[in-house]
Amino acid sequence: MLTTPLPDSSDALADATWEVISAWYDDLAVATLDDTSFDAWIATWSRLDELVSEAASLAMIAYTCQTTDTDLERAHLRFSTEILPLLEEKEVALAKRLVEYAPDRDDLQTVLRRFRTAIEIFREANVPLVTEAETLSSRYQQVTGGMTVEWGGERVPLPRLAPFLQSRDREVREAAWRTATAPYVAARETLAPLFDRMVELRQTMAANAGFANYRDYVFRAKCRFDYTPADTERLHEAISEAVVPAVARAMAIRRERLGLTALRPWDVGVDPWRAAAPIPYRDIDEFQERTAAVFTTLDPELGGQFRTMMTEGLLDLESRTGKAPGGYCDTLHAKGRPFVFMNAAGVPADVTTLLHEAGHCFHAFAAHRNPLIWQRHPGAESAELASMSMELLASPHLGRPLGYYDEADAISTRLSHLEDVLSSLAHIASVDAFQSWIYTAGRGEGPDGRDAGWLRIRQQFEQGVDWTGLTVERSARWYRQLHIFLYPFYYIEYGIAQIGALQVWRNARQDPAAAIAAYKRFLALGATRPLPELYRAAGVELSFDVAVLRDLVAMVEDEMGALREALGQAA
Repeated sequence: MLTTPLPDSSDALADATWEVISAWYDDLAVATLDDTSFDAWIATWSRLDELVSEAASLAMIAYTCQTTDTDLERAHLRFSTEILPLLEEKEVALAKRLVEYAPDRDDLQTVLRRFRTAIEIFREANVPLVTEAETLSSRYQQVTGGMTVEWGGERVPLPRLAPFLQSRDREVREAAWRTATAPYVAARETLAPLFDRMVELRQTMAANAGFANYRDYVFRAKCRFDYTPADTERLHEAISEAVVPAVARAMAIRRERLGLTALRPWDVGVDPWRAAAPIPYRDIDEFQERTAAVFTTLDPELGGQFRTMMTEGLLDLESRTGKAPGGYCDTLHAKGRPFVFMNAAGVPADVTTLLHEAGHCFHAFAAHRNPLIWQRHPGAESAELASMSMELLASPHLGRPLGYYDEADAISTRLSHLEDVLSSLAHIASVDAFQSWIYTAGRGEGPDGRDAGWLRIRQQFEQGVDWTGLTVERSARWYRQLHIFLYPFYYIEYGIAQIGALQVWRNARQDPAAAIAAYKRFLALGATRPLPELYRAAGVELSFDVAVLRDLVAMVEDEMGALREALGQAA
C-alpha cells in the first residue's frame, strides 16, 4: 500500500521534507480500495496522521517553551507554515475517497460528517493565506512571549507578577497591575497592524469558500453542527441577564469586605477573606505531587494517569523568560500521551489551570482507546467540558493533608473559584461577542474602531469594577487574549462547556461516584457521537437557555453564601 513503510515514531519526521511526507499521502490516494483492503487503508491513513500531527506538535511545544530560540522557531514554522497548510489538500483528497467508498459506515458517521464539511469548504486559494496567518501567529507569540518587566530590581516575565496582584497591600497590587498591563499597552502599535492583516486574511478565506463573512465560515470549519450564530447570541443575552448581575453582586460583597469605596481592576485578584494570599505549593515538584494526590483521591485511575505524565516528562509548568504566555494541553497522538504547558507563579490560579489542563489530559488518555485518530479528538465544546468539569469535581479535595491548603484557605480558594466561574462566563460572552462584531458589523473598523467596539461590549458584560481613568489599559485587555489572535472564535466553547460543567458539579454534589462514572464514560467516547449525545453521556444538557443558566447561577450563589458563612465562622 505504501512505497516506503511508515517510521516507528514521529521522531523520524522531525526533519522530514514535504516531499517525503506527501509521498505517503499520494500512495494512499491511489491505493486500491475494496472490502479486503479498506480497513488496512484507513488504519494506515490514521497512523500517518498520528505521526505527522505529533511531529508538528512536538515542534510547536519546543518553540512555545522557548520562543527566543531561532532554530526552534524555524522548526515550528516549517510545520505550521509549510507542511500543514499543504497537507490540507492531501487530506481532502483522501476524505473524498472515504466518503465515496464508505458513506454508511455506522462507526464513522461523525468522522464522515466532518470530512464532508472539510471537502465542502476547502479552497486551494486559501492554502497560502493559511501559511501567512500562521506566520503572523508566530509573530504574536514572539512579541508576547518576550515581554518582561522590571520588578524588585530584576527583569522578570509577566506571570511572575501574579503573587503581587494578590497582596493585601493595595499599593503593591496597583503597582503590579499597572506594570503587568504596560507591555500590552506599548505593544499595541505592533499588534494592531498584525491583527489588521489577520482579519484581512480570514475574511478573504471566507469569501473564497463562498461565505459572507469569516464568522459564518468558522461555524462550518469548526463543524458546529448542533448550534448556530443565533444560538451564541442567545447565550450572550442569557449571560447578560443571568450572570452579569450575579457578578455585580459578588463584586459588591468583595468591595465591602475590602473596605473600599470603589473596586478597581487591581482589587479583583486579592483574597478578601484571608490576611495573606494562600500559597498552594513551594516548588514545582510539590505542585505536581499534591496534584497527583488530589486526582488519586478523586479517582485512582485518573491519579495514575497524572503520575504517568510526571514520570514521562510531559509537564512543563513553571514560568520563565522566553516562554510563550498562557497554558495548553496538546495531544501526542502516536504516543497516546498528552502534554501540559503552563506558566505557574505560585498562586492559587495555578492550581485551577493545572486541574483544567489535566481534564484535557484525561480526555486524551480515555479517547485514545478509539482506533482512529479522528474518533478521538472531539470539538472544543466537549474538550472544554472535560477540563472545566475537572476544576469543579476536584474542588472538594483541595485541602490538606493531601491537597494544597489548610481548611480556611481551601474554603476561601473554592469561594474565589466560584466567583471566577461567574466572572469568566461574562468574560467569555464579551470575547465571543467582540469577535462576532469584528467579522460582521465591525468588519471595516481599524485599530481605533476595534478598541472602541471592545470597550462598548465590555461595558455590557463587565460591571462592578471602576475603570475610571484606565481606558487605554482596558482597551489593552483584548490584545492579551491570545485566542483572538491565534485561534479565532475558539472561546464561546468555554461558555457552553462551563454550563455543562456546572451541571456535572450539580450531579456530583448529589452522587459523586455516579457523576465521576458518567464523566469517564463521556471521556471514553472521544469524538464518536454528536455533541448533544456526548453531553448526555456526561449526564448533562447542551443548553443556551436563560432558564437553565439562571438555575445554575442560583446554585453557585447559594454555595458562595455557604462558603462565606463558613469563613466567617473560621475567622
